[in-house]
Amino acid sequence: MVGIRSYGAYIPRYRLDRNKIFEAIGWVNSATRALARGEKAVANFDEDNLTMASAAGFDCLKGIERSELEGLYFASTTMPYQERQNAGIISASLGMAENVRTIDFSGSLKSGTSALIAALEGVGSGSVNNFLVCSSDCRLSKMGSSQELIFGDAAAAFLISNQDVIAEYKGSFTISSDFVDHFRGRFSKFDRQWEDRWIRDTGYENIIPKVIEGFLNKYNMEIGAFSKVIYCCYYGAERKKLNKILGLDPERVQDIMMDTIGDMGSAQSLVMLARALEDSKAGDKILVVSYGSGCDALYFEVTDKINELDKERGVSMHLKNRVEVDKYEKYLAWRNIVPIEIGLRGEEDSPTRWSMIWRSNKAIYGLCGSKCLKCGTPQFPPQRVCVNPKCGAFDEMEDYYFSNRMGKIATYTGDNLFATINPPQIYGNIFFDGGGKAMMNFTDCDLDSLYVGMPVSFSFRVKYTDRNRDIVRYFWKAVPIKEVQ
Repeated sequence: MVGIRSYGAYIPRYRLDRNKIFEAIGWVNSATRALARGEKAVANFDEDNLTMASAAGFDCLKGIERSELEGLYFASTTMPYQERQNAGIISASLGMAENVRTIDFSGSLKSGTSALIAALEGVGSGSVNNFLVCSSDCRLSKMGSSQELIFGDAAAAFLISNQDVIAEYKGSFTISSDFVDHFRGRFSKFDRQWEDRWIRDTGYENIIPKVIEGFLNKYNMEIGAFSKVIYCCYYGAERKKLNKILGLDPERVQDIMMDTIGDMGSAQSLVMLARALEDSKAGDKILVVSYGSGCDALYFEVTDKINELDKERGVSMHLKNRVEVDKYEKYLAWRNIVPIEIGLRGEEDSPTRWSMIWRSNKAIYGLCGSKCLKCGTPQFPPQRVCVNPKCGAFDEMEDYYFSNRMGKIATYTGDNLFATINPPQIYGNIFFDGGGKAMMNFTDCDLDSLYVGMPVSFSFRVKYTDRNRDIVRYFWKAVPIKEVQ
């Protein structure tokens, strides 16, 4: 049996009220008033699609040994690198071994399901047993555009396996077409789209029914056989029309989460699938339809194993953990849409030394330290000589990952003189649970909410962006844990 063994998702902590967007820039295009409902999820200033995919991967891999993983596919239309493999950065952050296959999938909004199908067929062939698929997008749009109100940031991850399957893969059907609705050239920063009516009438209304009809004919099924149907289309009126065309009971159509997250690009259908699995029971049949340069349709049937999976994962948990962005202008600064003066310190040049990063690869990307084989003392960064004064063993170390552990705040401070786009810069010392200590930056928090002894988890984040050389550097930050009601 081949299918989904585990799932995970990540929704950024911050939400932007769409009314704030319209109040600030709606005068440019008053028609966007109709879109100014609910809120959209926005990545923090130190997040991008790689860090979100990493977070979704950690959510998916709870209780899974990294040694079981044989590869990672990453799907996105907003990858930071064109000539450096993005999937390789994510696999390193997850602590995966070197002898794994990593591939980037991009170029269309259905790249997430394309990667999923590739992993399912790979496991189905018997050549691999456990494969991770991550999809994430953080799309940018011009101020005053409809896309600015529609787009949201999110990520999803699925472990594809031939063991302990919670949703069995039953088949798929694909249509590929060069239908241009949204597009972005090689040097373009912002998404562009063609006319809305064209997208609705010739795009969604034509291509989605065609792929579903093709799928149903291929497997000799009726649409009524599915407990849940997932399809991508952010136009509310068009979704109602499609439900009638397809003969779908609206109660069986998965919520697209436009009022809480927004359109998530290549991650859209996979985040919806993760949300659907949260409420699924054994025997449920799920149809997943992505959209973009054609469509993919995938069919899953939920198994009894769904009852054994830890439910503390997925979309719902992240939707509860939310904080509102107080200013629209802050969002613009975070995404580098408008230039911000951060002082002379922000003009200092910080070249990237790739040789140093390579030598410290595990420590930088995986938060991997060392553990003394003689006395068992964990230490970060990794050492050759044990820091325990009673031990002092030399070259008797093994790798020790801190990324999936917890910690507590030992000291903290807020630095208003540091050159940052989100002042103050908050940092301090962390005691890792089980041993070890390090100084780290804090993120997803306010200075006034911190206290000594506060529990923290650790998150892979953007450390620095070298805009002169178009380089994004990553490291880990401490995220204070607050109880989510």
